[in-house]
Amino acid sequence: MSDRMTENKIVLIKRKTRLEELVVRYNTIQQAQFHIERLGADFSDYISEDYNYRTAVEMALVELSAMGRVQMVEREHVPNFIFGAEDTVVVLGQDGLVANTLKYLGEQPLIGVNPDPLRWDGVLLPFVVKDLRLIVQDVFQKRRPIKEVTLAKAQLNDGQCLYGVNDLFVGRKTHVSARYLLQLNGAVEQQSSSGIIISTGMGSTGWLKSVFAGAAGIARNAAQMQNVTAPEEYTHSITDYRVDWNCPHLYFTVREPFPSRTTSAELVFGQINGGTPLQITSQMPENGVIFSDGVESDFLEFNSGVQATISLAEKRGRLVV
Repeated sequence: MSDRMTENKIVLIKRKTRLEELVVRYNTIQQAQFHIERLGADFSDYISEDYNYRTAVEMALVELSAMGRVQMVEREHVPNFIFGAEDTVVVLGQDGLVANTLKYLGEQPLIGVNPDPLRWDGVLLPFVVKDLRLIVQDVFQKRRPIKEVTLAKAQLNDGQCLYGVNDLFVGRKTHVSARYLLQLNGAVEQQSSSGIIISTGMGSTGWLKSVFAGAAGIARNAAQMQNVTAPEEYTHSITDYRVDWNCPHLYFTVREPFPSRTTSAELVFGQINGGTPLQITSQMPENGVIFSDGVESDFLEFNSGVQATISLAEKRGRLVV
């Protein structure tokens, strides 16, 4: 092994399995098994998943340790972990773990590894553990292709910021309506809704797709109720809509906007480009939040008077392919 290889630092990101989380909750495996089987579920599936994941972690450590210094980091510690500029990051988990790691990186390349291909699909997990030695060596020697990913950024007027790989959510913690002032490209609107979703190109197949599917379904059924035909090409194309991961814009959608004497529902969907950020001013006295990629525990408070500027991030994610 060359000196160059031993000088490289690799950060391995892992997560707790469902079994580990159950043991935390119920103290022992036996108590966890009693609870799961009492509900009629198959506890052996939890055992199998845990075994396969632990085995993958052990194999990954062996492979990676042969090529450099390895530091293993649990998922919950990623937001506060300081990544070195020259680190190579390996994520062993599902797509969500890749997304929730990518937004905390700078220029570091990220390698997504599927620990259990028979169990998990994953568009962000192109590799398996046995690929690691070859892939990591290629990354060290800058021979491996990198796919750039556009990120979203929420910047508050108090200096705080949050990045999103798939999407950002702006709204209330609870299911009550969010109140805010929305501004985009000169248009200004008071709104009351169940929140705003800002999606990246990568997120176009996630939350944004579900919003489009709902809109297409409403259009079809509303047309049928009025004995007219909704344009098939419209409802089909909107459901299948997707864009490249590195596309130079974001999409915002307002969920369930409520028109009233004091609120409007015209500015409910659009693009956010480099020169046209979306500005949102909170009018919520409490429980206003901004979180990204479905992680509600990692959020910015967004209460009355706080202004958020939603824009393309100044950095991009770098996925090894």
